[in-house]
Amino acid sequence: MEFETKIYPQVGGYGRYNRIITLFSWFPNFAVSLNLFSDVFFTLVPESYHCKPDLALLPLGNLSRQAYLNLTVPWLKGSGFSHCELYKYPGNVSNLTGNVPRDVVPCTGGWEYAKPAGLQNNLVTEWNLVCADYWKIPLQHICFMTGWTLGYILLGTLCDWLGRRCALLLSLLLSGLLGVMACLSNSPSVFPFLRLCQGSMLAGVFLSSYIARLEWCDPSHRLMVSMVSGFFAVFAELLLPGLAVLCRDWPVLQAVTTLPLLLLLSYWCCASVFPESPRWLLATSQIPQAKKCLQSFSVRNGLCVSDELFPAETLLSEIEEAFPEDVQPEYHHVVELRHTRVIWKNCLILGFTLFIGTGIQYCFTRNLHIYSPHFYFSYFLRVLTGALACIFLCVSVDRFGRRGMLLLSAIVTGLSSLLLLALTQYLHGGLVLVLSVVGLLSSQALAMLSMFFGSEVMPTVVRGGTLGLIMAAGCVGMAASSLMELQNNGGYFLHHVVFASFAVLSVLCIMLLPESKHKPLPDSLKDGERQRRPPLFLSRVNRDNPPLLRTQPHGSEYNRDNYARLVSATKKMLAKDAMPFKISISPQAPLLASNGTAPDAQEDSS
Repeated sequence: MEFETKIYPQVGGYGRYNRIITLFSWFPNFAVSLNLFSDVFFTLVPESYHCKPDLALLPLGNLSRQAYLNLTVPWLKGSGFSHCELYKYPGNVSNLTGNVPRDVVPCTGGWEYAKPAGLQNNLVTEWNLVCADYWKIPLQHICFMTGWTLGYILLGTLCDWLGRRCALLLSLLLSGLLGVMACLSNSPSVFPFLRLCQGSMLAGVFLSSYIARLEWCDPSHRLMVSMVSGFFAVFAELLLPGLAVLCRDWPVLQAVTTLPLLLLLSYWCCASVFPESPRWLLATSQIPQAKKCLQSFSVRNGLCVSDELFPAETLLSEIEEAFPEDVQPEYHHVVELRHTRVIWKNCLILGFTLFIGTGIQYCFTRNLHIYSPHFYFSYFLRVLTGALACIFLCVSVDRFGRRGMLLLSAIVTGLSSLLLLALTQYLHGGLVLVLSVVGLLSSQALAMLSMFFGSEVMPTVVRGGTLGLIMAAGCVGMAASSLMELQNNGGYFLHHVVFASFAVLSVLCIMLLPESKHKPLPDSLKDGERQRRPPLFLSRVNRDNPPLLRTQPHGSEYNRDNYARLVSATKKMLAKDAMPFKISISPQAPLLASNGTAPDAQEDSS
């Protein structure tokens, strides 16, 4: 049965109840964003730091602390005190006025840090993750993104097997517990493992709420509802710097970001604020649960229930006729995509574009750091471009289509990247900043639209698994920047060249995608395979050959849907045990006997 045309209107459409549960589906996105972007403050290296002066390396007394600092820490022209080296003087030195021989040695007594942005104590300052141990910071990022990648793949499949609600509650429970354990961890080796596990659960929270929110909406509200969830993520990013200043220490910030996840466990007790998706229940042939869920939607949307036969009752009767009584649930797996062509092609292309959109952002944000080394400048500029990308998609995608705007975002991203790659050394600093901001905005729009587009063209029965694969590709792109930092940005130029080339290649791939604007979501694998690529430039049908006389088609008096409803309603009335009326049999004798003569005539003849 077609959900948008036959089922959705009869349960109230996008009514009051659908709006309420959509509101509650945005809160998990806020909680997930807090935990995702808090990693920036956990691993932020202070702008200035140097070795602690070691009195054993300078055997002279009666010196002030600043004098010890000037004599023991090398001064590097243009960058200040050396981060990782100290001077070591001979043991018999007595006068430092002349040219005294001295050796350069690594830090021996720890480091002194300037106050980092936000937190006064984070993972870097507590565990001294600098100099020889700096590689542990990008490794922690890679572990975190690896957890998100695994979570999207595994819990996306779980969404298709257990349902959106069960996957959300399970992910919330485990992510909350792992967040509490991360607060109590005191080891630089245990914390990355806990963050890896928590990242996988956070991916399940984000994915299940994203899919459920989409399946509760009609085609005209899908874009706006998805983009508003992006504004919740922007609000979480804007809130994080203030929370970091208030919390001061990283375990406190970890506890604060975990608290919303624990509060969202209240969805377990109140099933009405996050119900199961009726579309998924029908697509997987879980008819009893689907009928109960649809009836709940109809009642909570305020449809009239005073009549004996209201729309939802008629709908349930039609569902009973459409599905046999002994139908068994049918679950699908992403492995079944090997038998498809269109679905697999769409999944690969959108995963490729999301990989580009997330991976190329490092090329633009690095230019922001060069323009201004202050952390808050690049941080808030990136948040601002994310908000502008959401607004841009809200006002353009429903007008010009998903495929057209995805194509435009890919073109702008590729052009910005190529211009920066070829002309950075010849351009003024302000032009480099403008190109970086434009590229960052378009790449964020490319990433967000790839996720939304993928959720619309993937079938309901495998939407969790396929969208999980697409988002896992995006996480691999985010981890690529950490790989560059792991090599001290040694492969930055190659990284930029590869992603700029991919952005140009994606323009050709996007042309192969279908258009999903104002179209119903595909439910089965067959529906997903029926999607076809429209022409790039649409034209009106028969624009050049209009008819001479415009005639109105005669509407047929016979309506198949109305007749089917009448038949189902009649069968239901006849099947009721308690009849609202009873046919009474008259005790009088019949007017005609069995032989066809009147009773009085029979008596006279006798």
